[in-house]
Amino acid sequence: MDDRTPGTAPDGAAREPKTPKQLEAEIARQREQLAGTVDQLAAKLDVKSQAQQKVASLKDAATTDDGKPRTEVLAAAGSLVAMAVVLLLWRRRGNG
Repeated sequence: MDDRTPGTAPDGAAREPKTPKQLEAEIARQREQLAGTVDQLAAKLDVKSQAQQKVASLKDAATTDDGKPRTEVLAAAGSLVAMAVVLLLWRRRGNG
């Protein structure tokens, strides 16, 4: 509970009462801050938009500026395919 009397600052010092214009300006600032906070919360809760941004980010990282796949990505994919083929052949020989 706040024990301060009206017209005192948090440190207990006396202060001048605010004019209606000052109060209106303060309310307007607080509304803007609240609107910004609500927008940030809405963005965090928009899972579809976040997923689309992640896909776009991954696509940008995997392709060059002209849309072609990066050689590193192709090499990594080729390595994974080769490893899968070797693993399958190894398992077939071990069972046969």
